[in-house]
Amino acid sequence: MPEISREQLLHVASLARLELREGELERLGAQLNDILAAVSKVAELDLTDVPPTSHPLDVVNVWAEDEPHASLPVDEALANAPEREGSYFRVPAGSVGGEAADARPRVRPAGGPGAGGTSS
Repeated sequence: MPEISREQLLHVASLARLELREGELERLGAQLNDILAAVSKVAELDLTDVPPTSHPLDVVNVWAEDEPHASLPVDEALANAPEREGSYFRVPAGSVGGEAADARPRVRPAGGPGAGGTSS
């Protein structure tokens, strides 16, 4: 089984934005090589009769059924908004749908999609 090289270890550390000292490099290299050795054991198994799977257990949907309910009152929905304009959130243009950022704030409705209730 091939072991992880020092260059590969340094590359992975840089991708993870980790600055490792020499002792940490040696310890991490040994730990990663132990992990690779354990995982490589799977390659030794005869898996020809094992069907592909994405999860070892049956996946069950634990979410409750969606049920419509009343939205928050506008004043409650906007209670912690840093800025508001009437019954709308006031947000900088750069945070709205990828539009070019400029100095003019845009206005977004408080009760739109994802606002925690139904819209009417």
